[in-house]
Amino acid sequence: MNPRPLPRESVALMQGYHSPQLEVEVRLNANESPEPPPAEFRAAVAEAVDRVAWHRYPDRSATRLRTRIGELHEVGPEQVFAANGSNEVLQTLLLAYGGAGRTAAVFEPTYALHAHLGRVTGTSVVTGERGPAFALDIDEARRVVQSHRPDVTFLCSPNNPTGAIDDPAKVSEVLGLVRGVGGLLCVDEAYGQFNEASALSLLGDEAPLVVTRTYSKTWAMAGARLGYLVGPEWLVSELSKVVLPYHLDAMTQIAGAVALDYVDSMQQRVQRLVAERERLVAELAMTPVEVWPSGANFVLIRPEEVSGEVVWQKLVDRSVLVRNCASWPRLEGCLRVTVGAPRENDRFLEALREVLT
Repeated sequence: MNPRPLPRESVALMQGYHSPQLEVEVRLNANESPEPPPAEFRAAVAEAVDRVAWHRYPDRSATRLRTRIGELHEVGPEQVFAANGSNEVLQTLLLAYGGAGRTAAVFEPTYALHAHLGRVTGTSVVTGERGPAFALDIDEARRVVQSHRPDVTFLCSPNNPTGAIDDPAKVSEVLGLVRGVGGLLCVDEAYGQFNEASALSLLGDEAPLVVTRTYSKTWAMAGARLGYLVGPEWLVSELSKVVLPYHLDAMTQIAGAVALDYVDSMQQRVQRLVAERERLVAELAMTPVEVWPSGANFVLIRPEEVSGEVVWQKLVDRSVLVRNCASWPRLEGCLRVTVGAPRENDRFLEALREVLT
């Protein structure tokens, strides 16, 4: 019998990125929106989909979608790259600017896909540490950038899974450090609309900077799998060389463009979630858990008297699912709780109090 073909050695040693999907009544583990998009949006998408020429390929350049996204950020479509979720955006960025013989830098704890996609694309990954309260440590950033001269440096603000917002002045300083070594800075703002700070103001024709966003959170469109980045035109043109042809299907392009007719609905939904986040944080402060400030649609906690693993399982036993963050660096015993609808948050708080008493 012939031996089975083997994947490349680095892939064989990898563990995939997984978030448990269990059948529960309250699912607060994936940072999804607890509310769907408005009914008018769904009707408009259905009407537009009915006109799709299914026997033809979709617009390869996604011109209308990129134009609409560009209008949202006051840039032209040539500065926008869209793909199947922000994860494909990140992967495409690494296909173009990472790869064998190149290096990506991350600051832990942070979004696990930055390092994982680096390894998937054959990019070496170097790791720095975040400071107290998981804030961006500019001295550590300077050490990592100047010592390793990474081709791509990742920041995540608000940071997942901690919720910390990076000081805009420090982000600007990191951009200067990255520019000094001929690298590229990627600021992942998947949760950017939940706070006012943004690296979008640092974009410029010659700035080696991209800002990534997703439709999954604030736009309540996790099922559409759509993300994008905004950056300089010269960089976006390079990404088009490595992305698969026709990678964005017609339905995704339609949904993404139609969503931008409902900016007010999105902003109102975000305001409700922020208010609910603050209520959740206030309630958690009265329980025996450590709570970190959050600028996103989730809250990081660490039970003080019962192990996080035990709390996670006992919540599941009560049909409430949150994210166990024990596999993240420095987050042993931590749980990440998505801000849900008020009734979902009440159900979580009730279950948590039962578990901790």
